Amino acid sequence: MSGFYQGMMLVLLLSMVLGLVRLVWGQRPADRLMAVQLLGTAGVAILLLAAQAYQQPALRDVALVLALLAGVTGVAFVRLRPDWEELDR
Repeated sequence: MSGFYQGMMLVLLLSMVLGLVRLVWGQRPADRLMAVQLLGTAGVAILLLAAQAYQQPALRDVALVLALLAGVTGVAFVRLRPDWEELDR
């Protein structure tokens, strides 16, 4: 079963690479934020799969902290950028 988890981690890693491409070449700040959220979500999923594959429960705690930080980051970005309409033009 560990091979399945490792294969899924590889797929998620590939999605993270695509997210990095979007982060570098994103045209709007909202595009870049969505890329960062994708990286955070995929990172959490990889950590959860690694915790299960390698029987390391501490990785679940790290994944939980990263998930909480990703949520706070999204909220902070939206709250600190009230000029969305001006950025889309």
